[in-house]
Amino acid sequence: MLFFYIIFVDIRKNYCIMESIRNRRTIRKYKSQDIPEELLNSLLEEASRASTMGNMQLYSAVITRSEEMKSKLAPMHFNQPMVTGAPVVVTFCADFNRFSLWCKQRKAEPGYDNFLSFINALSDALLFTQNFCTLAEDAGLGICYLGTTIYNPAPIIELLKLPKLVIPVATITVGYPDELPVQPDRLPLRGIIHNEVYKQYSEKDIDDIYSYKESLSENKNFVEINHTETLAQIFTDIRYKKADNELMSSGLVKVLKEQGFF
Repeated sequence: MLFFYIIFVDIRKNYCIMESIRNRRTIRKYKSQDIPEELLNSLLEEASRASTMGNMQLYSAVITRSEEMKSKLAPMHFNQPMVTGAPVVVTFCADFNRFSLWCKQRKAEPGYDNFLSFINALSDALLFTQNFCTLAEDAGLGICYLGTTIYNPAPIIELLKLPKLVIPVATITVGYPDELPVQPDRLPLRGIIHNEVYKQYSEKDIDDIYSYKESLSENKNFVEINHTETLAQIFTDIRYKKADNELMSSGLVKVLKEQGFF
């Protein structure tokens, strides 16, 4: 009986996680309720079971709880209100510092001051981040992923005192939800999956894949209030402009050099 009970509990847990992923929403407003340190540490420990390059675990997480530090972090994330409104902000970092120090202390010469090593650490850190987000939401918490971290890494590095071979790659605000926003749309699976080899999209394919996104009333409203002809132009001309991308790219390359990955 115990065997079947364990199987039942395991199946139920997996089902709950699937439901959590299926129904997930980005949460930007949080209750004032704090997150117990024990719960947060438990989630981070479970998240560390993520796949990792060579079992090296090339990541670190900086936990921000104090109002003072959150207020200092906020401008680095364009003063998005969830940075100061969340009880916890977690900055996930690609980290080859710890592993390199271990190598040196064990008479091994590390060779990880290069771009490939950054990509390996970046992959590790993002896998760890995603695991944490999934587990946090399954535990009843809400999260918001801040892409601004890689737009503006230099001041974050200075504020969090990150050493060489450590670069922030993702910031997650975490707390108990104080809102239930509409679930954002996603592209249909047929627009994402390629069988055996990549099949280039035809104009008809693109029309089909993006038709639902373009039909949504909120997206039609975005087009209207921004005085653009299409939804795509909001991305190319307003939200993620070429000039901005190039400027932030040069800044990221500069940071990679300063942090020892070039």
